[in-house]
Amino acid sequence: MTPKASASGAPLRVALVGYGLAGSVFHAPLITATEGLALDTVVTSNEERRAEARAAYPERPDHPGLRFAASPDELWERADELDLVVIASPNKTHVALASAALKAGLPVVVDKPIAGTAAEARELAALAEERGLLLSVFQNRRWDNDFRTLAALIADGELGEVQRFESRFERWRPQPKGGWRESGDPEEIGGLLYDLGSHVVDQALVLFGPAVQVYAESDVRRPGAAADDDTFIAITHANGVRSHLYVSATTAQLGPRFRVLGSTAGYVKYGLDPQEAALREGRRPGTAGEPWGAEVEEAWGRIGSGESPLTGGGTPVRTLPGDYPAYYAAVAAAVRGNGENPVTALQAAAALDVLEAARRSAREGVSVTLLPHHDEAHHDEAPHDEAPHASGKEHRA
Repeated sequence: MTPKASASGAPLRVALVGYGLAGSVFHAPLITATEGLALDTVVTSNEERRAEARAAYPERPDHPGLRFAASPDELWERADELDLVVIASPNKTHVALASAALKAGLPVVVDKPIAGTAAEARELAALAEERGLLLSVFQNRRWDNDFRTLAALIADGELGEVQRFESRFERWRPQPKGGWRESGDPEEIGGLLYDLGSHVVDQALVLFGPAVQVYAESDVRRPGAAADDDTFIAITHANGVRSHLYVSATTAQLGPRFRVLGSTAGYVKYGLDPQEAALREGRRPGTAGEPWGAEVEEAWGRIGSGESPLTGGGTPVRTLPGDYPAYYAAVAAAVRGNGENPVTALQAAAALDVLEAARRSAREGVSVTLLPHHDEAHHDEAPHDEAPHASGKEHRA
């Protein structure tokens, strides 16, 4: 479907639903930094957040200034004035809002997780296909610096045959912050399994293809916490790689972000991609004189065999720059019909299959077998070409 703005060559007009953490720190800055996109409308009824948005994106000769809407319903009433809707509202609203946007004829970007279940994600994918509209999921950590570097190492055969993938997204937050992200209400889709777990599972599936077996341990550790804050997920991939994934808010000593063990070498990388910190500090992609997503040499990972990187073993590997702006550049191209959807809803559904299996495994103390879906390969770009391209579905005994 050709966007309305494309006929004149004008930027695509974007409406952003939600201006909390996701909307203000990630989506708005990346949208405004992307050539061919213009942030037109922010949906929030919170006057303080409206003031923050006005201050961050003031009226300029090349930008008429933001419009505001108190509710998403106002967007559907003037859908002909928009070209893309970005949903950065609480998780429980994602399915209903994405469905409404698609029915209004608008392409959609949805923050992760797109839905609470894989079935809901597949229903949204079917609706988008029926309407001929883009439906993309904001899995920004595919463009993390360390992940880009690891993917290149694997593709170049630098590790030999990968056998084990360890990925950690750990924090030390002994006191719960509160809010819906830490709510124990299942309708909120809170907890780390669906928050940080959405990232680490997606990355594992990108690298190593579909999952066939899932085992998980999930705990609520902190006093006063209501949702999981310390979770481990083990995935057996169809190609034989085993992924061990850790997401935690209770880690007093942080482990390596990645430890990847292959038949000829291993790669170990500490520390987080710098882009989120930069965005939180108010820095923006494209600022003159400031390389975006670059990392100091002291933070580079190391590749080698037989020694610990912490005692000087291995060789430093230059970390590729992180590139969150690439996601929205790809979205803009896809909306105009000039490129592929960078993250499809069916790929997100495959990750949700794993998350649902992990939740069942942790609850029942069992290992869950996944049956293949044949609707879509999870990721054609996965470097292990021998992996069968089918996502998984929980097998209920």
